[in-house]
Amino acid sequence: MLMKYHYRKLILVTLSLAVLLGLSISTIDFNQFGAIPSGQDLTRMRESENYNFQKNMFMNQERGLMARMREEGSFWSDPQKNLKNNFFLTSNQTRPDWHLPEDRSAVPPDFSATLNTIKFAWLGHSTILLSMQGKTILIDPVFQQSAAPVRWLIKRFQPPVLDIDSLPKIDYVVISHDHYDHLEMETIQYYRDTDVTFIVPLGVSSHLKKWGVSPDKIVELDWWQTMVLDELEFICTPAQHYSGRKGMTDIQKSLWASWVINSDDKSVYFSGDSGYGDHYKQIGDRHGPFDLVFMDSGQYNVRWQDVHNMPDQAVQAFRDIKGTHLVPVGWGMFSMAMHDWYEPPTEIHKIAVAEELSVILPVLGQRIDLKSLPSLVKWWESDLQK
Repeated sequence: MLMKYHYRKLILVTLSLAVLLGLSISTIDFNQFGAIPSGQDLTRMRESENYNFQKNMFMNQERGLMARMREEGSFWSDPQKNLKNNFFLTSNQTRPDWHLPEDRSAVPPDFSATLNTIKFAWLGHSTILLSMQGKTILIDPVFQQSAAPVRWLIKRFQPPVLDIDSLPKIDYVVISHDHYDHLEMETIQYYRDTDVTFIVPLGVSSHLKKWGVSPDKIVELDWWQTMVLDELEFICTPAQHYSGRKGMTDIQKSLWASWVINSDDKSVYFSGDSGYGDHYKQIGDRHGPFDLVFMDSGQYNVRWQDVHNMPDQAVQAFRDIKGTHLVPVGWGMFSMAMHDWYEPPTEIHKIAVAEELSVILPVLGQRIDLKSLPSLVKWWESDLQK
């Protein structure tokens, strides 16, 4: 009887969501979908060894990974087991009850004084404000109220800690892939008429050009390709994920990536979204060690761990990369998985302490300078005690 009740509840939830989605279609700005590469852009993509000409899509290093994940991780592969492992029926606390602590003070004028250090501020989820070699870089910037083409889906926990108008001058915007929680049309359009350079994986330029960005402002790289700009080296490196802005249609038409950013004496790795795989060790062997590692550590589930690190995998990936300081990202602003919102920092901190690894878990907007790291405060636990 209990199983029948849960099945009926799941059907009702699904039908309700279908109705809401139907009502929301009229509110969608279809420009949000961007553009699928065509013409010369498509020709260039087809020359990539990471592009499957027959399937007309990009592929992960592990071939067949997405098909296997769909087969093994689908709800219907084991409905009885997966019934409780469902976002709509979970009993976990997927959103905080309180405003998360923030540092809303203005970004200091010396934020870009970084010729011999690295400074950064985590703005929630995967958005990073970073300074190296005197240049300011904005990574995967998302500032709107939701990370979806309709505003009632995937809503932020709270408003951005720093308004986009209050950010310092941005020199580069770096994008890991085209999912809505990493590539936001409004933010791209905000910077399109400035002297910002956009650095993106292969195929993502089609979205940016659709949104009005001039091609001469875009640097588009395939895995392992490098571009040196203003004494900074940007290296596009593999990730284990997928792409697409239309649900399960037109997927993997642009590349997904992680990024290495090097100055004369400092190095940063940003994982983007990625499951655990051999690529971490490959990157560590070719480009490590890294002073600072921003590692995908949220929105995970055992059913899709091939495309999002589980906590122990995030720590192992940090070791593979040969990192010095670990900053878990991909959590703390949106809920797209069934785990407790505070599980990523709790689990990663536990592992890091046991293995004597350096982990940095700043509050939203807190400015961090690698020359003077603050002591670790488990602020998410204080929030739970309110």
